[in-house]
Amino acid sequence: MNPYILAILLFGLGLGTTITFASSHWLLAWMGLEMNTLAIIPLMAQHHHPRAVEATTKYFLTQATAAAMLLFASVTNAWLSGQWDIQQMTHPLPITIITLALALKIGLAPVHAWLPEVLQGLDLTVGLILSTWQKLAPFALILQINPTNSTILIILGLTSTLIGGWGGLNQTQLRKILAYSSIAHLGWMILVLQFSPSLTLLTLLTYFVMTFSTFLVFKLNKATTINALATSWTKAPLLTSLTPLILLSLGGLPPLTGFMPKWLILQELAKQDLALTATVAALSALLSLYFYLRLSYAMTLTMSPNNLSGTTPWRLSSTQLTLPLAISTTMAICLLPLTPAATALLAP
Repeated sequence: MNPYILAILLFGLGLGTTITFASSHWLLAWMGLEMNTLAIIPLMAQHHHPRAVEATTKYFLTQATAAAMLLFASVTNAWLSGQWDIQQMTHPLPITIITLALALKIGLAPVHAWLPEVLQGLDLTVGLILSTWQKLAPFALILQINPTNSTILIILGLTSTLIGGWGGLNQTQLRKILAYSSIAHLGWMILVLQFSPSLTLLTLLTYFVMTFSTFLVFKLNKATTINALATSWTKAPLLTSLTPLILLSLGGLPPLTGFMPKWLILQELAKQDLALTATVAALSALLSLYFYLRLSYAMTLTMSPNNLSGTTPWRLSSTQLTLPLAISTTMAICLLPLTPAATALLAP
């Protein structure tokens, strides 16, 4: 892709998100989301592969549906209450429709079905943008409307953690596994949103760091299936020995970074007398943990098949920058001791 066009598209992505962040009027927020969608579509379809074009079309249709729902709900809100301000939402009907529209935008269960399919058709770099940057604008809106309907949030959150765990169990494609991992993490964030928005933000940031690290590892190994991970030992032995730690951090095991948000969320849910919800969420984390363990096992404890159809790829030195990977890996593994600092920052 022409570097000038790429720069314009990335600028459009950043601008769309920034407009949504800065807006207090629903029309402006909707415009920012639309700019975001339109800027990422050429990036998704840049390889002209039928699979990429299919993923792009699916993405466009779901985002357009969500944007239309959002516009409809904000017009309904203006009709019912006479104002367009995002933070002054009072009527339950537009709040519910907008919550569902934003859930469709970020891929929360039960409106998640597009996410694994779309991510599977994309390049790892664009997949990374879709899994991280594209979640920011809808999340800013969800945090601003602060949905009053607590039942719908808890249902969305629990469904997402369960489906995110279940869906990834039988997958062999890494991008689909990462999509289900994304759904499960978003479920955890939505569960605690109404009780502690700052904790949701902390979870979102730690998820970004861990996902960024995982995508960069897969990109360095040029791996898109579990079997391809088995050859990574010969390519980058040190990175291969660290990768299980990143994956287990995504699964939320102590003493890794990923344990911090899960621990604080379970604590918050217990404080709110939602012991059953906390138990179901904790058990669903075990489902996710299984497929992270499976990836770790395939990567570090199995030898790649050396028959003619599965010969080891050439060990060419990678042109990828390793500094971002080094920083994000360190953060994904070692930040748990900073939990007291995080809780101090979260305190109202």
